[in-house]
Amino acid sequence: MENHEYSVGLDIGTTKIVAIVGRRNTHGKIEILGVGTAKSLGVHKGIVNNISQTIQSIKAAVTQAQASSGVEIHKVTVGIAGKHIRSLQHSDYIMRDNPDQYITENDIEKLKDQVKKLVMLPGEEIIHVLPQEYKIDSEGEIQEPIGMHGKRLEANFHVVVGQMGSIRNIARCVREAGLDMEALTLEPLASSESVLTKEEKEAGVAIVDIGGGTTDIAIFKDNIIRHTCVIPYGGGIITDDIKEGCSIIEKHAEQLKVKFGSAVPELEKDSTFVTIPGLHGRPDKEISLKTLAQVVSARVEEILEMVNTELKAYGAFEQKKKLIAGIVLTGGGSNLKNLRQLANYTTGFDSRIGFSNEYVANDKNQFLKGPEYATSIGLLMESLKIRDKKPTSPAAAKAVENAQPEIQAAAKVAEEAAPRTEDELIAEAAEKRRGKLTIGQKIMESVKKFFEEVE
Repeated sequence: MENHEYSVGLDIGTTKIVAIVGRRNTHGKIEILGVGTAKSLGVHKGIVNNISQTIQSIKAAVTQAQASSGVEIHKVTVGIAGKHIRSLQHSDYIMRDNPDQYITENDIEKLKDQVKKLVMLPGEEIIHVLPQEYKIDSEGEIQEPIGMHGKRLEANFHVVVGQMGSIRNIARCVREAGLDMEALTLEPLASSESVLTKEEKEAGVAIVDIGGGTTDIAIFKDNIIRHTCVIPYGGGIITDDIKEGCSIIEKHAEQLKVKFGSAVPELEKDSTFVTIPGLHGRPDKEISLKTLAQVVSARVEEILEMVNTELKAYGAFEQKKKLIAGIVLTGGGSNLKNLRQLANYTTGFDSRIGFSNEYVANDKNQFLKGPEYATSIGLLMESLKIRDKKPTSPAAAKAVENAQPEIQAAAKVAEEAAPRTEDELIAEAAEKRRGKLTIGQKIMESVKKFFEEVE
């Protein structure tokens, strides 16, 4: 299989690392070729804290993905999250040298490059520069400026920033695992690619991706990214609460959460118990499902209140910025029973669980359509978008790059080659004669000017 036919997404999560190989079929949907998963040992709350363990986990996931897909993996699109991520709004502009020529992708990239020169706090680096709305000269609220004419090109940008150290650590892990990092993508943006529809993005929607170590949020309105943030709490802290609250080991706490956990204690019965085996001959422990739900609910409510704070920070409760499509819950944490009902009550918005089934074509890997793989599928989709933008060969790339200058040169030649009338030729000759005076004419002009000044 040719290298350009497939792409790879690599999700370096807190609980698991997923490498997913796929391509776009003739109908435009994603065809999954193979997938590899490995337990994530060196990542805490979305941040790499053990380089060697993370490298080993990446290698294990990639090896498994290569075996199941039958292709060699070289380039990957990688996700990034963590509490160090922040976002800001910024406006900038460029003055175009040739306003007669229409605006191209190069002009947009030039404007983005200018934004990337923004001075950040020490140790910070820009991850994404996402255009929101453009303004050409005095004309505003333009979403697609390519092909238009104008001198001043201005835009509002959503700028995503992260800690340089965290970014470098991810890049090093990927490189030492024998891979090239094709792109680095903020995880909530990747998740939004795989679970949100265009209609939802237009109406106004917030995606809430509850992972193992973080809860990632991205808000869209009018098909434009408006707000992003990362909350440093996820499903892992719920497991820790169960472990401490019920005095059991982490393995049993995770199993309890996945199989019996509920976000609404009122819907659980007092009389229902689950038995946890005792350690090394100690007596078994019985835990009420209602008690379990109370422990889970307390932490989930806290996370949802943080989500609510971010929604208020964006202005989601104002009429103009209202999220008509509500909230889409995704990530492994969204599998928690009755979470949707609690989210509806806490935020006041309608919510649904986000699956990737709208974009994934084949059904041989049904488990990949679950919300826990939304980010992985989204990273694969981002990788495919990057491949789609690239010409398939160096010759094609050069042709695309030189297309506009050649067209403009051809137009100029055609203009010069157009037949001119006799009057135009006479006028041109006269103009040339006026431009070149003889020595005698120059002397006469000087004398004439002298007498005019004397008079």
